[in-house]
Amino acid sequence: MLFYHPAEILWMVLAAMVVDWVIGDPPWPKHPVILMGQLIKWLEARLYPPGTEMAQARSPRRERLRGIILTVTTVVVSSGLMYALITALYMVHPWVGRVANVWFISTTIAFKGLKDAAMQVYRPLAEGNLAEARKWVGYIVGRDTAGLDEPEITRAAVETVAENTVDAAVSPLFFALLGGAPLAILYRATNTLDSMVGYRNERYRDFGWASARLDDLLNLLPARLTALLLVLAAWLTPGLSGKRSLRSVRSFAALHPSPNSGYPESAVAGAMGVQLGGRNVYGGTVSQRAVMGWALMPLRRSHIRSTVKLLYITGYFIAGGVLCAIAIQAGWK
Repeated sequence: MLFYHPAEILWMVLAAMVVDWVIGDPPWPKHPVILMGQLIKWLEARLYPPGTEMAQARSPRRERLRGIILTVTTVVVSSGLMYALITALYMVHPWVGRVANVWFISTTIAFKGLKDAAMQVYRPLAEGNLAEARKWVGYIVGRDTAGLDEPEITRAAVETVAENTVDAAVSPLFFALLGGAPLAILYRATNTLDSMVGYRNERYRDFGWASARLDDLLNLLPARLTALLLVLAAWLTPGLSGKRSLRSVRSFAALHPSPNSGYPESAVAGAMGVQLGGRNVYGGTVSQRAVMGWALMPLRRSHIRSTVKLLYITGYFIAGGVLCAIAIQAGWK
């Protein structure tokens, strides 16, 4: 059995954060999320071939059962293989296992990746190149982007960074602190499932039900913790309002169709005095979502940078908390 000493796991998580901040996602070796995505596609092709949702004998119950099999298989295989690999590496030498833990935990978080993606949108906006900005924002959102103006491009980027402050930062670190790389990979497998099959459309409404519900469950506590950290970050950031951020969370978070996404989005909207949510278009179909925050000022491209700043300050809070825990651990000896 693989057990971690509390101080060991704290140091590994802190080191993983530094690796992500400095290196991000290098082009090699193949990223674990890509491998998870390939596994999910392979399983989906066998459990739920294309066109199954159009069959006359379509059975929501059967589709949910297939979706449960997909979810359980993906999560068990991903985290189980990681557990076996880390255990084997610890048997080679404890430091080999620790280095592997640090590396794989770093692949589950994406502070630098989120910042880089957001700035790819910001830079062409700053140059007045809307076409280029639409192209880059289209890589990070699912909505139609062809007709978006600068405020709507900004809103799409801000919402993505805010929501992913949970999915790509706080949640994987939360699970890494509980169980190292195996639990962080378990979370990332669940989140990857949700991003691939957790949609409420004709094909995935039932087949993706289990994946979406498990993702909601795992993010339940981290999303609320993220909102608190974002409120604190806003309090410490000149030009932003922590008080208004907290009031926005209380007023708007529960209105979001997701049980979790409303918390970071409402916190960011309130902090900056802008309004998020509203009208989106997906594949030509209009979707009207609840608004988050108050439109005290129009959305501007500078709000993308402000959201990235909140993301990083949230990370610094976590790193600071880990360092404090390490110091407390050292004082007990």
